[in-house]
Amino acid sequence: MRRSLIVVALSAFLLLLGSCKEHYSDGEKVGTLIEFAKSGLIWDSWDGRLNLTQTGMNTAGAPFEFSLDNDRTDQDSLISLLQQAQVEGWKIKIKYHRVQGWNWFSNRGRFNYFVDDVTVLDKNFANVFRNASGERQGRVVDTIYVVIDKSEIRKK
Repeated sequence: MRRSLIVVALSAFLLLLGSCKEHYSDGEKVGTLIEFAKSGLIWDSWDGRLNLTQTGMNTAGAPFEFSLDNDRTDQDSLISLLQQAQVEGWKIKIKYHRVQGWNWFSNRGRFNYFVDDVTVLDKNFANVFRNASGERQGRVVDTIYVVIDKSEIRKK
């Protein structure tokens, strides 16, 4: 009985270890950063949330949550780029990979989606009143609300 229990436990452990994969999936997401911060109780990690965009408009779905891999030491330029993108409201494209099973204790990052590269797509995405050189162009003077009453249109 004891021997069969050891065999079952060892088999379960090997099955769990075999289901681990570093690049479970690869992909890209486009949007604007709504959160990017360093946090953690035991292991500090840079984590963020990307508000996804589709054809220039924000999607209604949940934000994409990602981390920067603590196992990599070459991410200082990505950190500064993401911080500036958050402050300036830039539209960015994040290339990522997802791990399956290799982040059991969240020691690599809070989430299982890790950033590989960041590309700035539009620096004026969130600020429509500035042109490409950063100068102000136009201003909001007043807001007008138009109400269309369909019953009045049908009468004519």
